[in-house]
Amino acid sequence: MEKRQLGRSDLRVPPLCLGGNVFGWTADKDMSFRLLDRALEAGLGFIDTAEVYSRWVPGHSGGESEAIIGEWLASRRCRDRVIIATKVGADMGDARKGLAPARIRDAVEGSLQRLCTDRIDLYQAHYDDPNVALEDVLTTFGELITAGKVRAIGASNFTAPRLRAALDASSREGLPRLESFQPQYNLYERREYETEFEPLCAEQGLGVICYFGLAKGFLTGKYRSSADLGLSPRGSGIADYLDQRGLRILAALDELAAEHRATPAQVALAWLIARPSITAPIASATSRSQLEDLIAAASLHLDKPAIERLTVASA
Repeated sequence: MEKRQLGRSDLRVPPLCLGGNVFGWTADKDMSFRLLDRALEAGLGFIDTAEVYSRWVPGHSGGESEAIIGEWLASRRCRDRVIIATKVGADMGDARKGLAPARIRDAVEGSLQRLCTDRIDLYQAHYDDPNVALEDVLTTFGELITAGKVRAIGASNFTAPRLRAALDASSREGLPRLESFQPQYNLYERREYETEFEPLCAEQGLGVICYFGLAKGFLTGKYRSSADLGLSPRGSGIADYLDQRGLRILAALDELAAEHRATPAQVALAWLIARPSITAPIASATSRSQLEDLIAAASLHLDKPAIERLTVASA
């Protein structure tokens, strides 16, 4: 499997990242283990999770995804073959949210314990915290790097000005630098990333691991009308994609999938993987067949005409 450098860090990752948001939610422990086994076997040993996954599920308190990944890592004894990315900063309840130094220090210990590991490869600020100086956030992350608990740091869901401010603070104060950014980006959601973030990430040499690579499942072609929205727990978040442009994107994916003997999901992810600024899109799977789509996408080559057809269709 091809490996790509993540930003300017020493982390080298496959061209697709397995989303861990479903572990302990729409994929139970048994299925999660099977998915993780197959992903590692195929060379996709890059897993993204967060301490907050899956707090939104009734009866959950957060940490469920990390705990399943940790149990799998311990049982398979494969820690050195896997790149683990997790996040801090989302609302965990009981006033546990944000990026205050004490919150970060407490959160990292919880994540390390649940993940059954002594280090996190990529530790990311899940959301910006305007109440905490960026210098304080970066200083705290630096302490974790010095202690060997974290190898590299990144951010998700920052605005472009705040992302630049964080990079400027690192340069000015000699603090650890964010090496990756995690935005929403896919064939449907293009405008914000391409206009506000892509130039900055390219200029600063940031790795980009975009989430919702399949637009919450819309780009798999599973949802073709409002009648399909009840097909999964995520269906309610897809209604906005069922417009003229969305259907045009699906038509282009269908055509290219037929030409390449692939699936729409494989083609949609291959378009992201081919974009020069993208290190690895994030996509999740809840079944073996969905995971096989992700594995195939990582090696699907689209030529320039095919990429252009998708770029035009999704403009």
